[in-house]
Amino acid sequence: MEREASAAEAAGAEAALFAWGANSYGQLGLGHKEDVLLPQQLSDFCEPGRVRRITGGGGHSAVVTDGGSLFVCGLNKDGQLGLGHTEDVLYFTPCKSLLGCPIQQVACGWDFTIILTENGQVLSCGSNSFGQLGVPHGPRRCMAPQAIEFLREKVVSIAAGLRHALVATASGLVFQWGTGLASSGRRLCPGQILPLFWTAKEPSRVTGLENSKAVCVVAGAGHSASVTDAGELYVWGSNKHRQLASQAAFLPMPQKIEAHYFQNEKVTAVWSGWTHLVAQTETGKVFTWGRADYGQLGRKLESCEDWTREKQGSSLPCSRPQKSTPSSLQCLTGATEVGNDVT
Repeated sequence: MEREASAAEAAGAEAALFAWGANSYGQLGLGHKEDVLLPQQLSDFCEPGRVRRITGGGGHSAVVTDGGSLFVCGLNKDGQLGLGHTEDVLYFTPCKSLLGCPIQQVACGWDFTIILTENGQVLSCGSNSFGQLGVPHGPRRCMAPQAIEFLREKVVSIAAGLRHALVATASGLVFQWGTGLASSGRRLCPGQILPLFWTAKEPSRVTGLENSKAVCVVAGAGHSASVTDAGELYVWGSNKHRQLASQAAFLPMPQKIEAHYFQNEKVTAVWSGWTHLVAQTETGKVFTWGRADYGQLGRKLESCEDWTREKQGSSLPCSRPQKSTPSSLQCLTGATEVGNDVT
């Protein structure tokens, strides 16, 4: 969570953290494993007004404070909480092995975690079944955060998907690793040789971005995206729900989403859910696109027929909703971020 204190907070209003939703593994940090339908306030494991980021994975959650402390809870069968054991944790607990090492950002994949320190180093823990930890010769799982040695340049942004991860460096390069999407890529791109970053178990430079400088990366279950310093948005990977604004089922190389989709404005921020994307432009306009059958886009599909087709999950291009390109949500123009995880 990244935001500036509001006037009310400056005047002394008390901040508080609330959680609700699925809770099968205790990922809400409320001390139990029952699903929660209405917001419940969390105990003050840290000063709520000092929370910088909140993010979640397949069954685990992480909080980073302004002071760089990392708190985690939830599913931990592969050591994704980085606590040195594999027991689930029902309350937000400090990652003691990182005390004295201020954290800038955390990205939670399905069963692994990527951690960015304030000095630009990247750590990882959890499942490594698909090379998603970026440590090619490491064990199948790691219970404590370990450095990804192959990243020798300072990193400024990290992201984690279902079974892949990526980073942007200070010089604007993008590196990706994790083999979870390789089989889908081969199946959906017959006859093509996939770039090396789809089959790498260590950070591999994403080709196709040589003429741009990335400042931010995000990931969904099967896709990746980056924003450049020129306000351009590039996307690649699975396009099952048209979250890449393309007709192709899979984009093996980064492809720019043309500016006209964003009313010819520069993109200044992007967020990714599991199968949809949200972008904000320089004048504050907010655009959404991708999967929409649970209301993720904040707008209705074109018709009931489109809704039915999306629910059926067909992968045939002719059966996908036709209005899956970025569309503006006027009610959110000028909105500010209150959390960095869009699900």
